[in-house]
Amino acid sequence: MIVLLIGGVFPRIVSAQHAYINISDPFLRKSPVAVPDFKLLGGQDAGGDLAREARTVLVNALEFTGYIKVLEKASYIEQPAVTGISRAEVNFKNWTVVGAELLVTGGVVISGDGVQLKLRLFDTFTERLLVGKVYSGQTDDIRRMVHRFCSEISFHLTGKRGVFASRLAFVSTVKKNKEIFVCDFDGYRPKQVTRLNSITLSPSWSSDGQYLAYTSYVKGNPDLYIKNLKQKQGTSVRFKGVNITPDWVPGQFALAATLSYSGDQEIYLLTGKGKIIKRLTKSWGIDVSPEFSPDGKKIAFVSKRAGTPQIFIKDLETETVRRLTFQGRYNTSPAWSPDGDKIVYVGVVKGEINIYIIGIDGTGPVQLTRNAGDNEDPSWSPDGSLITFTSTREGVSRIFLMTATGGEQRRLLLMAGAQTGSEWSQGNENN
Repeated sequence: MIVLLIGGVFPRIVSAQHAYINISDPFLRKSPVAVPDFKLLGGQDAGGDLAREARTVLVNALEFTGYIKVLEKASYIEQPAVTGISRAEVNFKNWTVVGAELLVTGGVVISGDGVQLKLRLFDTFTERLLVGKVYSGQTDDIRRMVHRFCSEISFHLTGKRGVFASRLAFVSTVKKNKEIFVCDFDGYRPKQVTRLNSITLSPSWSSDGQYLAYTSYVKGNPDLYIKNLKQKQGTSVRFKGVNITPDWVPGQFALAATLSYSGDQEIYLLTGKGKIIKRLTKSWGIDVSPEFSPDGKKIAFVSKRAGTPQIFIKDLETETVRRLTFQGRYNTSPAWSPDGDKIVYVGVVKGEINIYIIGIDGTGPVQLTRNAGDNEDPSWSPDGSLITFTSTREGVSRIFLMTATGGEQRRLLLMAGAQTGSEWSQGNENN
């Protein structure tokens, strides 16, 4: 069992009410941050490798965000690992002169198999301590301790906790089969979840991160499976016809899915045990791919009721349905932004498959990918700053990452086989 204790909080922490960074700004300027080597505390000589690991984890996590730029160590003219890491020991002019607006200092205390991290974030211009934390745990808990501090940094700078406690579920080919995997937010530690030796698709996280729902052909039919990841138990939904495209109701042990046992493919609301509560769509056209709004009061979905696949939104309280997409003859895979004001989706225009974003009022759309293979399966990070998607730009399908405005597109992880269908969790600490 991993036990992480917040051992203390440094004084003089500035209130986190003010957000320095608007992560939805398309003209966002990255904030320059200095992260010097961490200091070994307590008069010890051992622990240098652990201190270097902690710093590397922190640097990689901050740069992953897309709104922070970590300055190169070669430019630093001060070494807190030697001079000291507290506010009184830092000469802030040595940091402003190299262009650092923020400074992170770290100290490491080793005690047997235990480790204590003392981490601070400073504003170099005001010379104020913005965030200070002490974390205690085992030496193999370094990543989680550092990521907790990154969540504190994110909250202070943006008003949101960021992506650091979240995970991704995705599909990867294994010996010509398709299986569900999960990994950390940054692609680290991929782990195979299903071993069905079949085609398994469309993973969807419950809000608490405890359950995954997905579709598998393991019994020959596209059936729905609901699995508790910790208990490794679950249930199945095996009606006649298709049982596909699950999506969990925010904050509830219930989900929507597409079923065709009545003949037409329609969207139904199910309990977390797979029992039908009610039917949500009724039309002559196929209705698939439900996606709940963050407040759970609406669903976006794909329907052919207009003749070609288009995205619609249904208000679950008033029962009203309206069409959202009109540009292009084929639009699918809607994903609702965490703030509830935008939807990212897949559009096919002139034979090219790309990711688009549109306001829920229909403003837009804006194309986010172009001239780089087929791009599908978009999913939002829990803070709304990033989007994962599948792309064939390197040949075989891989999972890529970009900012919410389409910037900094890069591959997330490299594995054998092809990867598709990524889905971001909500970022619970228990993940």
